[in-house]
Amino acid sequence: MPEITLDAADGSGRFASHVVMPKATPAGAVVLIQEIFGVNANMRALCDWVADMGFIAVAPDLFWRQEPGVQLDPDKGQAQWERAFALMNGFDQEKGLADIQTAINAVRGMQGANGKVGTMGFCLGGRMAFKAACHTDADCNVSYYGVGLENLLDEAKQIRGPLLMHIAEKDKFVPPEAQAKILSGLSGNSKVTAHVYPGVDHAFARMGGHAWDARAATIANGRTAEFLVEYLV
Repeated sequence: MPEITLDAADGSGRFASHVVMPKATPAGAVVLIQEIFGVNANMRALCDWVADMGFIAVAPDLFWRQEPGVQLDPDKGQAQWERAFALMNGFDQEKGLADIQTAINAVRGMQGANGKVGTMGFCLGGRMAFKAACHTDADCNVSYYGVGLENLLDEAKQIRGPLLMHIAEKDKFVPPEAQAKILSGLSGNSKVTAHVYPGVDHAFARMGGHAWDARAATIANGRTAEFLVEYLV
């Protein structure tokens, strides 16, 4: 089952979602939320990793309204980045959030699913995982180096499911003042657990990328694994 096609809730069309099944079912599921580069080789590898941990992995194509099937490579030059930023700037986040809820709904009833579903996102996807924690019925949510979260703090009071956040101390897209605002704004929220990883940049957990940091990524991914087991098994 490498791909499923889902109907958008607003009736505007259909979008693809990459799917990887674990060896054993029934299993909990994780909706993986893409970076600005689409459901590319990295996102598909993350789906494999999640499935290897024993969960159903589903990665919806959130850029489908602009261009279905986007697969950009951040390590192949400035043109790839420029296209990615253009897609991000044209992305309707509220419609994207509705697509994430559609994916959550679909995977809850998928054959082999145990009914529990979490979200996990990176970069733009980390921002969307924060929004998913506030506005979807996901059982848990994981945000890796989410961008612009300091501007979403008014939504934090609506957080429904547990949220695990991984923050890069040297994130060039989330400066120190933004990190301080995020941590202060969420400090009293019992549903949020935030970890800051010292000395690492944005995308430190993207294996093979320019900012890859094996130590920080291993620690963060271990915390993620324990979190998913706690809420999805």
